Amino acid sequence: MEQPGSGAEPANGAGDAVEALDRPLPEGVRRRVVAFVSDAFGGLTVTELPAQLRQYARFTPTRRAKFAGNAMAAALESDTLFRQRIGERLRESQPELTAAVEAGSPPAAADPVDVAAAAYVLRPVGWVKLVAAAGEEVQRADAERADEEGRRELERLREELAQARIQTKSETERLRGELDAARKEADALQRKLRSALSEVKRGEAAVRRGKAETETVRTEAAARISAAESETRRLRARLGEAEASVEASRRAAREGRSVEDMRLRLLLDTVLDAARGLRRELALPPSSIRPADSVDAVEPGAMSPKDIAARALSDTDPALLDQLLALPQAHLIVDGYNVTKTGYPQLPLEKQRLRLLGGLAVLAAQSGAEMTCVFDGAELAAPVLLAPPRGVRVLFSKPGVTADELIRQLARAEPPGRPVVVVSTDREVADGVAKAGARPVASVLLLKRLSRV
Repeated sequence: MEQPGSGAEPANGAGDAVEALDRPLPEGVRRRVVAFVSDAFGGLTVTELPAQLRQYARFTPTRRAKFAGNAMAAALESDTLFRQRIGERLRESQPELTAAVEAGSPPAAADPVDVAAAAYVLRPVGWVKLVAAAGEEVQRADAERADEEGRRELERLREELAQARIQTKSETERLRGELDAARKEADALQRKLRSALSEVKRGEAAVRRGKAETETVRTEAAARISAAESETRRLRARLGEAEASVEASRRAAREGRSVEDMRLRLLLDTVLDAARGLRRELALPPSSIRPADSVDAVEPGAMSPKDIAARALSDTDPALLDQLLALPQAHLIVDGYNVTKTGYPQLPLEKQRLRLLGGLAVLAAQSGAEMTCVFDGAELAAPVLLAPPRGVRVLFSKPGVTADELIRQLARAEPPGRPVVVVSTDREVADGVAKAGARPVASVLLLKRLSRV
């Protein structure tokens, strides 16, 4: 920043002694001079201002001091008339200060900076000494202020140092305590680690022993399985041989029985023909009463499906079903899905129904018995499109009615004494139809019989 020049200016006219500064204005004095000029600037007209300052005429004092400080200081130093006009405005604004400065006896209580700035503007006799004295006073005050600030800063630093020492001591003690605790914890962890390593080693040894024992057991099991498979194959071979022998015996027995039956039938036909010829010759009417009919006794009842079990047949022997269907007017009721899901559950429901109904059709043709197959239709979205095979009645239960209930209704609908056979593995169905007089049989019995169809 440009400082006021050091050239000599007349103090009170052209003939006065010349005084000049031998050093730049102190910074504080210079700022006060610029403030004086900025405040007095507004009292001058544009024509009274130097040409280089006229552009700042409309600025506020603060903006003039900020943006035109160097220009105003240079104009004050080089333009005597401008300095005199500023001095006049200063005399008007601060008459007591300017009068004391021009008299050479500034008041002791006045600010040295104000005194130096006024002396620089007014340029009375001895103004250089006033400016120099003010500069020394400012420097002394700055030095005292700096010294005071330094003492306060030193005191603050000492207090901070003492607090830091106290905090450092407490932090050190805390860290020492934490270090001791950490060391103790580390020792405990080391002991736990050694114990854990020992446990791991014992566990690994146990695992190795377990693996060895498992391998031994697996080897023994494999040997036993191999032996069992060999024994199973041997038994299956013997079973096949036994079945072949039994089948051969049955075939031989059937052949022998057919020859004897043929002989007996021929003999019976001969006797019957002779009897019919004798009856024609004698013109004997048919006799419906026999001597035994006159004897008072209890006659045996007709054979029912429940009496078939007394013939020592297994519940899973297909011959049992043949005997049941051979009864007069026998009616076979089949729990459809119970049979299909027992025999071939992997098939879709449609194929299950078709397979079962095909087998029942053949069985109906062979036995001549009435057959009804019942399927659960409670969850059907629409009626099933199905053409029932010949000889088999196909029924679906209504919504809200299960197939089990429909089967019990069919059994109760039959007259007492009619042979009714119900095929179902469901225990509730079997118990229900048994109460109605029907004979329940397992689904596997029908499946075995259909496998022979």
